[in-house]
Amino acid sequence: MNPKLFQPFSLGELALRNRIVIAPMCQYSAREGSASDWHVMHVGSMATSGAALVILEATAVEPEGRISPDDLGLWSDANEAALGRVLSAVRAWSDTPIGIQLAHAGRKASTYAPWRGRSQVPAAEGGWQTVAPSALAFNEADRPPVALDAAGLARVRERFAEAARRAGRLGLDLVELHAAHGYLMHQFLSPLSNRRDDAYGGSLENRMRFPLEVFEAVREAFPARRPVGVRVSATDWVAGGWDLEQTIAFARALEARGASFIHVSGGGLSPQQQVPSGPNYQVPYAREIKKATKLPTIAVGLITEPEQAEAVVGTGDADLVGIARAFLYDPHWPWHAAAQLGASVKAPRQYLRAQPERFPELLKG
Repeated sequence: MNPKLFQPFSLGELALRNRIVIAPMCQYSAREGSASDWHVMHVGSMATSGAALVILEATAVEPEGRISPDDLGLWSDANEAALGRVLSAVRAWSDTPIGIQLAHAGRKASTYAPWRGRSQVPAAEGGWQTVAPSALAFNEADRPPVALDAAGLARVRERFAEAARRAGRLGLDLVELHAAHGYLMHQFLSPLSNRRDDAYGGSLENRMRFPLEVFEAVREAFPARRPVGVRVSATDWVAGGWDLEQTIAFARALEARGASFIHVSGGGLSPQQQVPSGPNYQVPYAREIKKATKLPTIAVGLITEPEQAEAVVGTGDADLVGIARAFLYDPHWPWHAAAQLGASVKAPRQYLRAQPERFPELLKG
């Protein structure tokens, strides 16, 4: 057997051992944006899992861009030093490439961590004023965001660039710009959240303008030989909203500007979304974007079983699979996938004694 899932792949000059990507997962365990000891444990676990690439959780480029007060950030020297400590500890024991997702939550910022209910944090409890393309709240009960003016747009754009420079100094292997799940870049793209009447609203070209400017700023700020890609929501799942046709136009514009990959998700912009959830439910969007561009694609969408992942890459629906929650349940998911599909996976030398007798070629140091 020679499963495609365990064949190497390259994103530009970044060589990957297999096609398994650990997608970003918020941990809500930072302090003022700075990574904690939890991140040493979590990232270390993911980086020794056998996956080809770990993309760190949505990382805010400014304090106001955090989803919650507990989000990871990369806007200050303290944030950079704390994340550097985590990366140093992990890299001492793993050579798995590590990327980072740079993000701004826009109108979906200033909310509690999931285990506290996800509602908006009141100002009296440390909540902050959110910003967005237009003064339209995500939920009716939320405080409305402030529409970004020219100075605000320039500030956010530069904050993304500065975070990318910090990521470069930290030696991170890849940057992913978060333009999905209803956060700020997605808010600019969708006509449901962007009601501006200036050069950044109205037509598709105008709605794409600010996310493309941010991408260009990040691409310029991050080392040229390291990949920069984008996470997108291919649809809002709301009538009259962002959809696949517009996503393909955006992907082509990103490709023309030097994007290295596109990570294809969906939804998150509106509480009115109607999501047809099920195994592989977002893979068709990755397939259509792959057909329409030459960009390497990462597919997601309740991909939990090895045969599912193999089918996605084996049929050419996508080049890579992004797996998230399944890794929280099973941090050695690639080991078990390799055993099931007849492949092998790199493991820490300290774990080689775990090799099952019935799979003598499973683990390699």
